[in-house]
Amino acid sequence: METVLAKLAELMGEYKSTDLVDLSKDTAFLRHELCTVNALLVKLDNEDDELDQQVKDWSNQVRELGCDIEDCIDDFTHRVGRADAKAGFVEKISHYVRALRARLETAKQIKELKTRLLEINERRKRYKLDECCISGSRSVGAVDPRLPALYREPGNLVGVDGPRDELTRWVMDEKEQLKVVPIVGFGGLGKTTLANEVYHTVKGQFACHAFVSVSQRPDMTRLLHSIRSRLGLQESSYTCEVKDLIDDIRKYLQHKRYLVIIDDVWDIATWDIIRCTFPENNLRSRSIVTTRIESVARACCTHEEYFYRLKPLNSQDSRRLLFDRGFSSDHACTLQIKEVSAEILGKCGGLPLAIIAVASIIASRPTRKREDWENIRSSLDFESGTNWMRQILNLSYKDLPRHLKACFLYLGMYPEDHIIQRVDLVRQWVAEGIVNNSHRQGMEDLANSYFSELVNRSLIEPEETDYNGEVLSCRVHDMMLDLIISKCAEENFISMVYDSQVVRNSKFRRLSLKLNGAKGSTTSSGWAIRSQPQIRSFALFGTTASISVCASILTESKFLRVLVLDLHEVDGRNQHEARIDLTSINQLFLLRYMKIDARISIVKLPTEIRGLRHLETIEMHCRLISYPSDMFHLPGLLHLIVTSSNRFPDGISEAKYLHTLQYFSLLENSLENIHGLGELMNLRILMVRCFPKFLMVTATGRLAMNAFGSSLAKLGSRKLKYLSVVRYPEICADTLSSISPPPHQLETLDLLAWWFSRIPEWLAELRNLRSLDLCVREVMEEDIVILGALPSLMHLQFQFQEIPKDKIIIWGNTEHFPVLQNFQFKCERRVSLQLVKFEAGAMPNLRRLQIETTEKLLEWDGCVPAGMEQLLSLKEICISIVHGQDTESDRIDAAFVFRNIAQVHPSHPTITII
Repeated sequence: METVLAKLAELMGEYKSTDLVDLSKDTAFLRHELCTVNALLVKLDNEDDELDQQVKDWSNQVRELGCDIEDCIDDFTHRVGRADAKAGFVEKISHYVRALRARLETAKQIKELKTRLLEINERRKRYKLDECCISGSRSVGAVDPRLPALYREPGNLVGVDGPRDELTRWVMDEKEQLKVVPIVGFGGLGKTTLANEVYHTVKGQFACHAFVSVSQRPDMTRLLHSIRSRLGLQESSYTCEVKDLIDDIRKYLQHKRYLVIIDDVWDIATWDIIRCTFPENNLRSRSIVTTRIESVARACCTHEEYFYRLKPLNSQDSRRLLFDRGFSSDHACTLQIKEVSAEILGKCGGLPLAIIAVASIIASRPTRKREDWENIRSSLDFESGTNWMRQILNLSYKDLPRHLKACFLYLGMYPEDHIIQRVDLVRQWVAEGIVNNSHRQGMEDLANSYFSELVNRSLIEPEETDYNGEVLSCRVHDMMLDLIISKCAEENFISMVYDSQVVRNSKFRRLSLKLNGAKGSTTSSGWAIRSQPQIRSFALFGTTASISVCASILTESKFLRVLVLDLHEVDGRNQHEARIDLTSINQLFLLRYMKIDARISIVKLPTEIRGLRHLETIEMHCRLISYPSDMFHLPGLLHLIVTSSNRFPDGISEAKYLHTLQYFSLLENSLENIHGLGELMNLRILMVRCFPKFLMVTATGRLAMNAFGSSLAKLGSRKLKYLSVVRYPEICADTLSSISPPPHQLETLDLLAWWFSRIPEWLAELRNLRSLDLCVREVMEEDIVILGALPSLMHLQFQFQEIPKDKIIIWGNTEHFPVLQNFQFKCERRVSLQLVKFEAGAMPNLRRLQIETTEKLLEWDGCVPAGMEQLLSLKEICISIVHGQDTESDRIDAAFVFRNIAQVHPSHPTITII
């Protein structure tokens, strides 16, 4: 709604006095009335309890109206446009007539929208919706859905033994100082159950103890009274202030060994107050805090090694829990039943509370036939057990601030179990207008912070992380996805269509099609999305055969902002090259984001796309017939990611605002474009394809390399932060051994595809470099000095081909690799591992050491880096064997050697053999 209000204000200002048709009066009415309506929507959104169905319907009508108003303004702005300053008299008159017609038609539409708004407001007053905002179903005497977790029978709990025993050891160790142990994980994982188990196991060994649950918006006075009461203090005869209660509790605990469980803390501010009640008395007192939010857990944790992240049950424990709780002795557990139960467990995704809820449904029915089990599977979404589970997850959704709710629901665009790339998601949020900021610059940074907050709140599961722990991709848990789908359906936020599913909603705003290539699914889905001009985001996940359903989207959906086509072949059945015609995207004048992933398809783009003035992201993983000739003249282009090796059109220097360029081929592109790279003032990410070694000795190759070096020198004084060279290994890059000035702002440098004879000296000037992947033919002591002096380096992958003449010694002073966390090195010969030595105090922050070799795993004893025990922060040792002839016994020998090292290592790192 904020976006709509901003556009109305802009329209009022631009056409207030110059318009022949007076739009300002009706536009002002819409804006002022919507401001009041929006205030009510904000109030409703902040309600803790469930809204009345009438209120929900009214809210949806308002949101639909807001979208229609925004569409009207966008269409009007596009049609009016601006006359070309160089246009002739006839063209200017023609533009004036077109603009006048647009104003007349828009004035009529705005009057109709005004009438709709009046009707919606009258309906609100007529049914007194302001007075019945909250339904009585949950607002009075509501039962906390977390409560049953406190009363599980210990003998029936599966998968809790290991975590319970580990936490018990942590709680009962001999450390005298107060220890706070956080348990973090999303709703339904069993945090409360686990904490309760530990509590009942050890509470008898403490002088006083308490188990207290926290609400999402706690009354601190009542909460502190609860802690006070459960610790055994007598009831106070008067109402105390917060400070008085804290002082009272601290005084009582000062000379006692105490155990306090604080269950489900939602924010750091609440914890900061609760923490004040715990005196540090050096009596081995303990507290366990459960939370869904990682930042809260970090704030609670007093010792990093006692940070417990609870994970879903594995498949074996999940199955055991389902059968233990759901089957009586007279159930015939046939193979068919096991097959269906596996599908049911897949839906539960390892959440103990979800499995228990489903098991209770199974236990209540005398099921004996496969049909009975299939009915249970198909009806799970409607059973009270899963509704109860959804209530638990819904607590996390209700706790989200308003700006994150739309971001969270947008995850429903992706299929179940899909790996979602962070960079894709944040750019789609920005393109859709979900991320609001007063300045366009910095929108992606803001969106990235939103993504991190969703991870922090355990609403999405990290899939891949980088060297610094930053999440690069994620998944959505099946149960969480069910919640998203239900919320999207309630608010008509996203419409999801699976294969030949019947579509009930006749008006889509965002549409996600998941087609598996089944017969009839394409025809049905094509019919479902016919005549949907108001779609803003469209995603198709299917086969190349299903591309036909896009035809109406690309020709009729003029308000489309996000287009995603994720296409593949089915079991290799379509051996011919599929051809995808995308020439009609020229009509999508609001398009901001386009990603096409069709690896074996040939895609045809328009010859010109200059009219797509808002297009920010073009990502094409496919073969292209050719690029549009004016691609670099798009005024809004920020990200260009293409895998096709076609030659770019000349004029790359015109893309002044380009932030990302992947992949630029030095072989296919003209010298003009290679030089033009140096003119891209805002370029931050550059990935380059080089050419084979034999071409480098040609005149063309030398000219291209010299031009590239010149461009890098220009980019060095600007904003370039990421540089990577891919393809064609074994290329000598000594032509780039001297770059002046070097790219000082670089944070990531990946040159694994190139070999340097020696480490280039200009690397020493990269004070901001955080990640470096580098290949050298020969390494000497002064080379290690250059790398070790990089003050920001956190990840280093280092490969060398020749056996070093002298030992590679990693010095043990604090200025040598001061912040390095991940060190990976590869050597061609096993014997060269003996030449690596770590001195005492070396790499003080190193957490992961990865060794890669191509040698056979014979006689490993002694062929390991010396001084590994000096790496005091080491948590993981990974051995990568790039060799196909090793036997299992060879791997066992290697594992034996390194596990012996781990046993005597002070931090006992884990060992992984790949």
